[in-house]
Amino acid sequence: MPDYTRVNLKQVEDSAGDRSPDFEARFGRKHLDSQHLGVSYFRYAAGVRSPVGHSHREQEEAYVVVSGAGLMRLDDDIVELQEWDVVRVAPAVVRGFEGGPGGLELIAIGADRPEGGDGVRVEEWWPKS
Repeated sequence: MPDYTRVNLKQVEDSAGDRSPDFEARFGRKHLDSQHLGVSYFRYAAGVRSPVGHSHREQEEAYVVVSGAGLMRLDDDIVELQEWDVVRVAPAVVRGFEGGPGGLELIAIGADRPEGGDGVRVEEWWPKS
């Protein structure tokens, strides 16, 4: 068995499924057979926001914008994102995304996490427009 794993994130099942054609979420952690690393793909169509925010109890994450542009809410700050921006987020910071006029595609990279995960959902995260 080799000491590497190759995975095409676009071939990993879409966890958003048929719920929304405007949002994709593909989680690669289990497919990579990694003990310490998670890599996921997210796509937000133009104007589409994360339905909820989230934070973590332990896991630090970094997000890489691979296509498009948009907004990222980090606690009470709104940050504009453009292609190839990288944002590191401490575990306790609540975060969420919104696709810009051409949509937003990003890769999330996470470190070790406790068994079963450590994500904390925050409902009604974005302020009402």
